[in-house]
Amino acid sequence: MRARKVLLGIALCLVAVVCYGADPTMGRWKLNEAKSKIPKGAPKNKTVVYEAAGDDVKITIDGVDGEGKPTHDEWTGKFDGNDYPVTGNPQEDTRALKKINDHTYTVAVKKDGQTTATGHIVIDPEGKSRTVTMMRTGPDGKKVTSRAVYDKR
Repeated sequence: MRARKVLLGIALCLVAVVCYGADPTMGRWKLNEAKSKIPKGAPKNKTVVYEAAGDDVKITIDGVDGEGKPTHDEWTGKFDGNDYPVTGNPQEDTRALKKINDHTYTVAVKKDGQTTATGHIVIDPEGKSRTVTMMRTGPDGKKVTSRAVYDKR
């Protein structure tokens, strides 16, 4: 009976490694502010968690807005380039992510049907860090680019 429990435990661990090892995006990511270039007054996503939600992926983001107030938003969808709703973020209604390859994704953010930001996500080959580069139009109409680097936790 004990051997059966041990084998079951090992099998579950292997399944977890295969499921999470297959997609380097999955897991918890923490902002590395020292390596990031985020304009003053811009929001900062401090932690980003990617997890399976059935056939979809759920992304939970916790951070601070431009004034330093806490933020929390969630997105559930597929990496197929289609718009999926965002909850908790007054700056966006939908987000569309598209997988280019195992380590590269594009992202488009919309508010009221209009694209407000675009960017790309690149995960390093070892799967230990990811860089998110976003281009937005600021309140003054000028293009603003931010680069956030995250370490996997």
